[in-house]
Amino acid sequence: MNRWQRCRSGARDLGMSTAEYAIGTVAAAAFAGVLYKVVTASEVKSALMGIVRKALQLAS
Repeated sequence: MNRWQRCRSGARDLGMSTAEYAIGTVAAAAFAGVLYKVVTASEVKSALMGIVRKALQLAS
């Protein structure tokens, strides 16, 4: 059996290709950018600070 036949007869999906890695990396970077914008928005930042302050007050 030659190499081509072994490749076709075995597992068809052995992992991600380079293009899939590139798309996954771009998607992860875009998600990180959106998440950064959401977390650094003033409303979200003040809400998170309120949660942290309340948690610290309860711990005291």
